[in-house]
Amino acid sequence: MAAFLTDEGDSFSSSTHKGDYDVFLSFRGEDTRHGFTGYLYQALCDEGFKTFIDNKDLQKGEEISVELIKAIKSSMISIIIFSQNYAFSTWCLEELTKILECKKNGQKVLPVYYKVDPSKVRKQEGSFGLALTTHEKKFENNIEKVLRWRVALYEAASLSGWLYEDGSPEYELIQEIIRVVSSTKLNRTKLFVAKYPIGVDSRAKVVERLLNIKSNDVRVVGIHGLGGIGKTTIAKAVYNRVANQFEGSSFLMNIRENSRTDCSIIKLQEQLLSEILGSKEFKVHSTSKRTNVIKERLSCKKIFLILDDVDKLGQIENFLGKCDWLANGSRVIITTRDKHVLTTLGNDSLIYKVVQLDRHEAFQLFSMHAFNKNEPEANYLLLTNQFIRYANGLPLALQIIGSDLRGRSIREWESELEKYKNIPNKEIQNILKVSFEGLDKNEQDIFLDIACFFQGLSKNYVMDILAACNLYPDSGISKLIDKCFISAGFDNLWMHDLLQQMGRDIVQQESNVPGNRTRLWCYDDALEVLTENMGSDKIQGIMLCFHKPITVTLAPKAFKRMRNLKFLIVHNVHICEELKYLPNGLRLLQLPNYPFPLPSNFCPQKLVTLKMPHSRIRLEKLFKQEFQFQNLKSINLCRCESITKLPNLCTPNLENLDLSFCKNLVECHESIGFLDKLQELLLSSCEKLQNFPSHLTWKSLDTLDISSCSRLDFFSFLFAEWCLTWAMDIIRVHGLYSYCYENVVDLEDVVYKLPPTEILFIYTSKSRPWCEYNTFPKSYAFLDLSNVQNLDLSNVGNLIELDFLMKSDYFLVLECLYLNEINIITIPESIIKFTRLETLGIRCCKYLLEIPRLPRSIRRVYILNSHSLLPQSSNRLFSQFGEFWQSRYEYELIVPGSEIPKWFNHQSVGNSISFWVGRDCDYLKFCYCVVLEPKWHDTVHVSLKFNGIKFINLIPYRFKRITDMTCNHVWFLKLYESPIDSKDLNQFERNRVEVEFGAAVSHILRCGVHAECICPLVQELSTDTLPPTPIPAFPICSISMETTYTDSDSPSEGSHDDECDSS
Repeated sequence: MAAFLTDEGDSFSSSTHKGDYDVFLSFRGEDTRHGFTGYLYQALCDEGFKTFIDNKDLQKGEEISVELIKAIKSSMISIIIFSQNYAFSTWCLEELTKILECKKNGQKVLPVYYKVDPSKVRKQEGSFGLALTTHEKKFENNIEKVLRWRVALYEAASLSGWLYEDGSPEYELIQEIIRVVSSTKLNRTKLFVAKYPIGVDSRAKVVERLLNIKSNDVRVVGIHGLGGIGKTTIAKAVYNRVANQFEGSSFLMNIRENSRTDCSIIKLQEQLLSEILGSKEFKVHSTSKRTNVIKERLSCKKIFLILDDVDKLGQIENFLGKCDWLANGSRVIITTRDKHVLTTLGNDSLIYKVVQLDRHEAFQLFSMHAFNKNEPEANYLLLTNQFIRYANGLPLALQIIGSDLRGRSIREWESELEKYKNIPNKEIQNILKVSFEGLDKNEQDIFLDIACFFQGLSKNYVMDILAACNLYPDSGISKLIDKCFISAGFDNLWMHDLLQQMGRDIVQQESNVPGNRTRLWCYDDALEVLTENMGSDKIQGIMLCFHKPITVTLAPKAFKRMRNLKFLIVHNVHICEELKYLPNGLRLLQLPNYPFPLPSNFCPQKLVTLKMPHSRIRLEKLFKQEFQFQNLKSINLCRCESITKLPNLCTPNLENLDLSFCKNLVECHESIGFLDKLQELLLSSCEKLQNFPSHLTWKSLDTLDISSCSRLDFFSFLFAEWCLTWAMDIIRVHGLYSYCYENVVDLEDVVYKLPPTEILFIYTSKSRPWCEYNTFPKSYAFLDLSNVQNLDLSNVGNLIELDFLMKSDYFLVLECLYLNEINIITIPESIIKFTRLETLGIRCCKYLLEIPRLPRSIRRVYILNSHSLLPQSSNRLFSQFGEFWQSRYEYELIVPGSEIPKWFNHQSVGNSISFWVGRDCDYLKFCYCVVLEPKWHDTVHVSLKFNGIKFINLIPYRFKRITDMTCNHVWFLKLYESPIDSKDLNQFERNRVEVEFGAAVSHILRCGVHAECICPLVQELSTDTLPPTPIPAFPICSISMETTYTDSDSPSEGSHDDECDSS
């Protein structure tokens, strides 16, 4: 029996197969009906394949019936069983001719040579030659018919198939045929793409071009973008278009959700193998072994694989290992929200970022759902524009909103437009309520809690809180994910805005009286209940949050009747009167800046999270010795100056404890050393802390911060017992913030005793003179520096040179370097050898003059309050950062100064500027620059308007070390992420761009933008005003201080207003 070989020339149409049959059997009844064909038919039916077999033994006439022709045309696969007398039947030959006609339209044809030689069929010798000679005599007046049969026999016998020889086991051949039929059907079953696939085809073609199917190399193509943008839809369309061109294909959906356990990974691996090989018999039960099975079984096949919704490289490795075994011609598509997963594969050119629908496509999709045609009604045009702007090119939103508005009047559209922000559409709500009502009570409560309080928060954080409420979130959240109520992206819980609106509306419908509802999240409703003492035992959660700080007076006993209150979340609200009562059943208490002690009878033993920073909490009153707080996992009491002693907390499951900036904390109870589950302990800036436990049995600690604890005699006992009490094979301290103080004479006496670390902070107030630094590396070698990613040298007053640390073989993976308040004069040129360095922070280095060129890996440089820095160094930094204008990364640079570099061709006094750009302008290539006044201590955001419409509010990387500036600083920013496509913005030949910079506290003195524009010129830049880099030399544009922009100035094609103005 010959092995089956896929016919490379076989193909099928891209439309979904809608045939009545999976398989059509063509055979000579007298040869095989009651033998091989009968067994094959039964086996196909047993496997669930709908199979056509002509059960008429005696066929009348010379032409096959209309019913038979219809059956052939409506079959996905035709199996031709060539037997000794096959060609003597004119019906068989007519069937064969019709089958080969259908092959041209995509039907799969599989020949079986049952006890006949394929060459005899192809050459029409033996019984086949005799049969054709007989037919020629019979049809001498219609010889063309016989010629068609000869051609059909030759073509069919040229196809790859199976040879069955007498004496071989028939069941083996039948099983092989079943396998190929199963695989073929699986690969030929088309995926549903979308009801109205507007914009899908053009994006699928882009991906197809990246795949380059005609090339015989191996290609892995990534598709990435935000949720709801259509990554999976595009992948499905591509799959339907090209899957038939491979020997096997598989589409693995929802990899992220289905890769949480080894069992689920194994199931995906089984699916991959069964879809491509057509077999389900794989006995390996290890993911790593099964990965090798995939490699061994598929490495010789040209396959097409789609891994949908991947968020980790390991998930790819579960199926492809190192991606080094795929057969020539194979293709893989990976869809993900995380571009980093794709970049780790090492080929940026084969990554496609899904762009939002442009205005034309959005019009089409919205109109198809709203009007069932490609464009809106003329009188709906303005409203359509507004809804499209609301959806912002997101296909999912356009579909929901368009379907909701279909058939409604203009007045209704206007009303819906105003209502949409707060009230869900009734039709959508009713549909979603059907699913909501199908949830059990436990699942409904989880959904409503997330909708009202926990949207966007950490999944584990929420699960801990809900578990303490006996809501069984492990199963409940999984069910909600399965039923599409929520998703768990990047370990946070999310839900669509309309689902959140529905959930909140369900709560609002509980009662017209806020105090009788289970959950209060609206500020006005919560304030009314708490000030008017209108609470009840029905309330389970309250969120009192305002958009800016505000002072309120609550009723002292506002919570007295809320015996079932589980969540109390306060933000930006300063309570100015003491509360006399809080419910003991609270699981989450977030009450920052509370200026009074907690009620004396308050004992929340079910508490999971306590967040009361900057409050007057008295721990000895709250954590009474006779009570255990078994559920408590997180405590944040930073900046609580009322705390003088940390008592026995009785919290065996505590994971996070933040007591930073508790300036009056003197002593910590020894029980803190026995918290086995403690992961993070923050004690920074506890200036009076002296007494700390000497016996530590932490097993889970990840981060310990004791920086600026100037009175803590820490090292004398900690390092003596470090290796004895902390099992190094169990714990790896990722962040150790360490200080050496007066009792430490030699810095190296301590540093070499540190455990393996990724973050090394060396702060000292007294050490040997650094002029003897040549002796330092010898002792420093005791410390394994190969893992240090973050290095912080601060307050080392006598340190004036860094050569001893600027050795790349010491810090192989250094990413961040911070130098604070040290007396260095220059940064060594050897810094360029740190090829992974991304962040350089320099603060209050008053003697620093020179900074050389930095490594190309650099992303962020913060030079603060270092007034002596030479202008040449600042210019060199701006020049280097200017080189990154086409990069895909975000860049930030801050240096002392008051002048924006001249190569910023748009500059203005104040915080805003505007100019004109052409149709092809790419705003991702904009570079931004501002001058900030000294009191600035927060980050800057950038707001962009195109043609009067605010499309985007950009917030750069938020850095924490930039505070208390003592002089003006110049801030440079290059952005890299794009929530919209430039094509959607540049609608006309001339487009107005308005850029506004803002900060919560500071004043922006000057601003600038480097961008290609079409404004009138003031002067051409001379070569000495440009940095020696590949920055495009855009001319400086004219600036009209009096020009303002109104809606009537909206640009249109052919306009001739060439002004470039600032405001």
